[in-house]
Amino acid sequence: METTLRQADIIVIGGGLGGCTAALAAAKSGCRVIMTEETDWIGGQLTSQAVPPDEHKWIESFGCTGTYREFRNRVRAYYKDNYPMTKEALANDRLNPGNGWVSRICHEPVVALRVLQDMLAPYVNSGRLEILYGCRPVAAVSEGDEVRSVTVEETGTGRRIELEAPYFLDATECGDVLPLAGVEYVSGAEARSETGEPHAMEEANPLDMQSITHVFALDYVEDGDFTIERPAQYDFWRSYVPSFSEHPLLSWFSTDANDLDQVRQFALFPGEEGKPSLWTYRRVVDRSLFEDGLYEGDISLINWPQNDYYLGPIYGVSEDERRKHLEGARQLSLSLVYWLQTEAPRPDGGKGWPGLRLRGDVMGTEDGLAKAPYIRESRRIQARFTITEQDVSRELRGDRGIRVYEDSVGVGSYHLDLHPLTISNRAFYIPSYPYEIPLGSLLPVRVKNLLPACKNIGTTQITNGCYRLQPTEWNIGEAAGYLAAYALRTGVAPYEVREDKSRLQAFQHMLEEEGVQLHWPADIDLS
Repeated sequence: METTLRQADIIVIGGGLGGCTAALAAAKSGCRVIMTEETDWIGGQLTSQAVPPDEHKWIESFGCTGTYREFRNRVRAYYKDNYPMTKEALANDRLNPGNGWVSRICHEPVVALRVLQDMLAPYVNSGRLEILYGCRPVAAVSEGDEVRSVTVEETGTGRRIELEAPYFLDATECGDVLPLAGVEYVSGAEARSETGEPHAMEEANPLDMQSITHVFALDYVEDGDFTIERPAQYDFWRSYVPSFSEHPLLSWFSTDANDLDQVRQFALFPGEEGKPSLWTYRRVVDRSLFEDGLYEGDISLINWPQNDYYLGPIYGVSEDERRKHLEGARQLSLSLVYWLQTEAPRPDGGKGWPGLRLRGDVMGTEDGLAKAPYIRESRRIQARFTITEQDVSRELRGDRGIRVYEDSVGVGSYHLDLHPLTISNRAFYIPSYPYEIPLGSLLPVRVKNLLPACKNIGTTQITNGCYRLQPTEWNIGEAAGYLAAYALRTGVAPYEVREDKSRLQAFQHMLEEEGVQLHWPADIDLS
């Protein structure tokens, strides 16, 4: 099939959160941008993967970029402007539509999609930004230390489009452009001898990666019966016991994230004393906030320990192996649905809640599962500066507190959270300080015109555990977009911006002018 050639100033491969903010920053800077997206929804974690934003405790006041704050404000305004809500909800400046306890702003994926589309609309409608949906990268051409083109393929037609530009940004969920373009990268677990990290493995294993989760949406209609067909792999998952547990995966027991030597017992709905409710964990619709019986029940996005899939990785393996594990993750999630409907122990001694209903309309799918799995860990560039456990761990930094970088391009905060790995099944939760994003972590060691724009920056597997969350990915993408635009405008390569103090300061000043916070307040309470 013939390949079509398209050109732009900046090509962004991947339309997740980092891709969207990279494209937004570049388009705002006056560049012509083409962004590709594998699904028919932009927004990645917040939309096609259906994960409400995991945020830090200061998020309402500081600790994110101006556009991320704008996004949050627009989400709240969207509900208040378009939904019949109670007077109390309308008056709440810090409205949390789902009142989920994972985030201060749990909301429906489709609302995130709408808000992102609105934020990009001026540049899409003017022609400065073009989005190619249903396209995945399949090839790249590099010469020396530069990428010349990336070819994407339309999943429906097989048609190929070769994309040329002075700068390329890899915002794919798995860092898919890196191997295609010959960019040096790392995947999976590094060895302790490589990073010096106390929690690193003795030996590296590039296939030992964080688990993925195929999220789904449920509501609950008490007298209903929405039991799905018994999943093909249900018998396997019903009896599966993880290597690190005495309890079946499909149970109310899970390792305590705060103390991995302890087991925590959960409940489905609130009300069981001493047992946290998984239902309200990632609830995105609290029907009590809405008038007129708008919703038959609350809606929750199910991203629990019970549907973390860690039987194998989905990249760095054969296509058959990849498909096997993608289907395995789907089957695990469907098996969890069926277990909840038919066999999950209830407080009254009965089994199952048949009134639990898959909500495909919430996900934009027929089966009720998200359009794409939630991928926690990407290929990561070999960077000019690699962030390690020593840079963020509270224990290792001690009274030195937050590490301050001269070349910071943003901030974030989250604990070092690694879900079970695919080979070792290791998992850990390490308290950390808030952190900054050093420009050096966005610069490949060799290639001059490709930048990472999401979870593929220069972290280790361990520090990826805190740099992978939504507000940080947003900041990374935005910084990468502005960096590419700055390089294009000045004729200075991205790595030269970091090496020249005056250029670095000029770029950082531009970021601050655009609302990017570079450092944490000196008087922040870290207790």
